[in-house]
Amino acid sequence: MKRNHFFVLAISFLFFLLTIGNLSRVWAGSIILTYANFPPAPTFPCVQMERWAKELEKRSNGLVTVKTFPGSTLLGAKNMLDGVISGVADIGCIVFAYQPGRFPLLEGMDLPIGFPNSTVANAVLFKLFKKYHPKSLSKVKVIALFTAPGADIMSEKPITCLKDLKGYELRCTGAGVPVLKLLGATAVAMPQSETPEALQKGVVKGVFSTMDILKDMNIAEFCRYGTICHMQTTSFAVVMNLNTWNKLPVKVKKIINDLAWEHSIWTGKYEDRHVKEAIDWAKKKYHFKLIKLSPAEYKLWHKRVHVLIEHWIEKSEKKGLPAKEFIEDLYRLKAKYEKLYPSI
Repeated sequence: MKRNHFFVLAISFLFFLLTIGNLSRVWAGSIILTYANFPPAPTFPCVQMERWAKELEKRSNGLVTVKTFPGSTLLGAKNMLDGVISGVADIGCIVFAYQPGRFPLLEGMDLPIGFPNSTVANAVLFKLFKKYHPKSLSKVKVIALFTAPGADIMSEKPITCLKDLKGYELRCTGAGVPVLKLLGATAVAMPQSETPEALQKGVVKGVFSTMDILKDMNIAEFCRYGTICHMQTTSFAVVMNLNTWNKLPVKVKKIINDLAWEHSIWTGKYEDRHVKEAIDWAKKKYHFKLIKLSPAEYKLWHKRVHVLIEHWIEKSEKKGLPAKEFIEDLYRLKAKYEKLYPSI
């Protein structure tokens, strides 16, 4: 009888050890989290990843260690969210635009709104998420939000008005195609990696993208002019597996929650500095010239593309989404944070 009793106790204890999972690492004095990302390590989504990891490790006094996996070494861009949900990685960085239709309300952030810089856009995205808590992200814990800089034009010739843009071939992403068509340009969608060769061969005469690539991809060698027009951006979220989140000690959860807003704003400021550094580098090395549209011309460009915003509201409202309210809140927050975070 005693032997059977001992056997039952042993099996129960073994089962207990198997079910506590990651919490055993907490009791042992260490929590190890895996963080997957898809772009190459030097790019800003991975720079922010490394900063977040170091901050969490520092603020937890070494209780937490974050192992980072840039360059799709653990999960790729398109399977990132599902990979985090299933537990392949504890944390992952996702892009809303890479899975059309999956984040219907948050897609409103990536319309040609006219954000003057990433810091403003990041603040707006963060506050909108906090208000609406979209169902599309209910299966994960969101721990940071940020955007890429808005799309501007880099070109072989100066672009100062819509007339200059008519029929002009510009490389863009899929999201940039409808914007460029409305502006009268010829949109050529292709991967960023193919852009330098396309410029060299004359397939395109410029790029519709973020100006950090002037230096990062040496685009300034081919495009000696840049036109600021503040069109669409690309939004990101950093998400954590819910089981991982639920197992974390209260003090670690507090650190992560406290870090969320601060880190989102830090990322925006980093991106904005990086763009300015790329422009300054291009000016020094290639005599790059930056063009700012006149107020009337800038207004005209955004009036041309506003139909995309109207169409999105109409389409989204039919799906039962509060799209009109979302955009109204977006513009209200944009006006607020433009005063707090003016462009560098």
